[in-house]
Amino acid sequence: MKATDANLLAFINAAPQFVIPIYQRTYSWTEKECRQLWDDILRAGRSDHIPVHFLGSVVYIEESLSNASSRAPLLVIDGQQRLTSVSLLLAALANALGDSEPVDGFSRKKIRNRYLMDPDETGERQFKLLLSKTDRTTLNSVVAGDEFPEPASYRVKENFRLFSDWLSGDNTVVADICAGLAKLMIVDVALSREHDNPQLIFESMNSTGKELSQADLIRNFILMGLEPKLQTRLYEQYWRKMEEGFGQIAYASHFDSFMRHYLAVATGNLPRRDDVYEAFKDYSRRKSAEGKVTEDLVQELRKFARFYCAIALGQEADQKLNTAFKDLRELRVDVSYPFLLEVYADFEDGLLDGEDFHKIVRLIESYVFRRAVCAVPTNSLNKTFATFSRSLKKDRYLESVMAHFMNMKSYRRFPRDEEFASRLIERDLYNFRSRSYWLRRFENYGRKERVHVDDYTIEHILPQNDNLSPAWRSSLGADWKSVQEKWLHTIGNLTLTGYNSEMSDRPFQEKRDMEGGFKESPLRVNKGLAGIDFWNEAAILDRAKRMVQHAVVVWTAPELSPSILESYQSQPEKSEKYSIEDHPNLAGGVIRDLFEGFRREVTALDPCVSEEFLKLYVAYKAETNFVDVVPQAKALRISLNIDLPDLNDPHNLAMDVSSVGRWGNGNTEVKMTCLEQLPYVIGLVRQSLDRQLGEGSAI
Repeated sequence: MKATDANLLAFINAAPQFVIPIYQRTYSWTEKECRQLWDDILRAGRSDHIPVHFLGSVVYIEESLSNASSRAPLLVIDGQQRLTSVSLLLAALANALGDSEPVDGFSRKKIRNRYLMDPDETGERQFKLLLSKTDRTTLNSVVAGDEFPEPASYRVKENFRLFSDWLSGDNTVVADICAGLAKLMIVDVALSREHDNPQLIFESMNSTGKELSQADLIRNFILMGLEPKLQTRLYEQYWRKMEEGFGQIAYASHFDSFMRHYLAVATGNLPRRDDVYEAFKDYSRRKSAEGKVTEDLVQELRKFARFYCAIALGQEADQKLNTAFKDLRELRVDVSYPFLLEVYADFEDGLLDGEDFHKIVRLIESYVFRRAVCAVPTNSLNKTFATFSRSLKKDRYLESVMAHFMNMKSYRRFPRDEEFASRLIERDLYNFRSRSYWLRRFENYGRKERVHVDDYTIEHILPQNDNLSPAWRSSLGADWKSVQEKWLHTIGNLTLTGYNSEMSDRPFQEKRDMEGGFKESPLRVNKGLAGIDFWNEAAILDRAKRMVQHAVVVWTAPELSPSILESYQSQPEKSEKYSIEDHPNLAGGVIRDLFEGFRREVTALDPCVSEEFLKLYVAYKAETNFVDVVPQAKALRISLNIDLPDLNDPHNLAMDVSSVGRWGNGNTEVKMTCLEQLPYVIGLVRQSLDRQLGEGSAI
């Protein structure tokens, strides 16, 4: 490696050509990064006290060996975002300058012939900077002054427009930008083909500008080290098609998430957002050790990327499935994507038909919506869906999905009809995060001619006005205020109308009988309102019950016969039963009081917590043991299933026992000797429980 400082414009002028390899990410700077570059250049150009402005480094390697008669293009390993942005600014500046030369060396002709094009070359050799496939033709058209191609690279086109707008109409700014550009400095880093590893250098670079995504790193890891012909073929055949499938905007915003969900399918574990690249490298190396070649891996990525685009980006061709996926997106159920990706793969392989696939998607939707209505904690949904397929019997696909939903207990449960209906009646659905979703689903379920709910507004039959009219107060009775507070935002009082402003705070009878009122409404959600004479608490509750009867059908729960369901239930292993009497140290006295206080507080932490007496300790479980208690003569020895570095313990009461043999689970231990310690100890225990429940916290 050879690194020297260099003036950027002199560096560009001297270089034969810069080529962005196919394994590099596409141009991704947004207005934020362009504005920062613009401000830095403008500041340097306007100040005599700033002799130079450091822009970062450009790391490159020669594409092939040069000889005396020709110089090989330079493959850019790091710095393409800055080179591209400066090139766009120079192209905009050349247009703004025309034939003038406000600063020596800056005219349209000099900028084009020194920094943008080589007048002695033709074809693609004439362009100083060649971007990767997605962006190349658009930048070439900008530099050559041609019309934009179709389709054009969004970022290249948009940022060229930004620079052009910022330069327009102010000759002072134009001169200052010229002066600032002349002060730009870089670190010129030339790599040696024989001695330097571009991939390791690429990973270790701390680039200025836009941070590399996990997907950028993965693409480079896959393609960078390959023989050029294979590299080009795999890119064109697979990776390029993924980029085109996502589209420029979605590729930047969704590809990292796709890789995370794909790895959950491939490995059974959902990596943390910042660990996707490392998780993929581990997975790739394991597959390589098993004999899987790079092409197999990229081919599989391409296949699952198609599934992801269908699910998450609305690209599903089947209209029925596409609508179901849209509802999941509106509910923001991307936690289910690892499971859905696997189901989609099985669907394509013929293990289930389209109708059963649609039913599974709708069951996922019902599961998440019912849990939201019933306020069941959602912090384990990632883990629930990442491991869902382990319980399936793929020769009985839909049945096994239903059975697994029905067999989940406690905080993972699928709320049954009674719980769902009861909570739905009293739930605030106006301030529900997906209120347009539930109204649209409620109204359109079973309809062949769909109602565009967005054409209507939500109407409170009983108005929101804190100062209700005498007519409304009379209708509601003496407790009108409490009735309004309790039922205002609930399902029984909410509806849809195209006449919201006309209805305003009118009495119910006027809303019912007016032109466009409830009597004339074609909407299912308004069914029955025409026959009601008074709107009061009884009427609200009666309508709520009718609507809930429809809701339990819309968001259906799985149903299987007891005999079928039992066949999916694991039989508990027969083991010796123990109780508190089997622990002599809990027979009475101070330790028994300590234990009773401890068990009372621990079991109150969450409804999912269960207690089990074992021979030598007492276990408390959610998913698995999160805390175990070994009763001793003078203390409770408490084993926490959380590593000490992850525990917030300001009193330093806990200790690391990972290398010590002991009863109980977990690597951290704390001793409790008196009731005064109980609140603090429970705080430590809560952290262990939260960590277990939160392993799959919502994305």
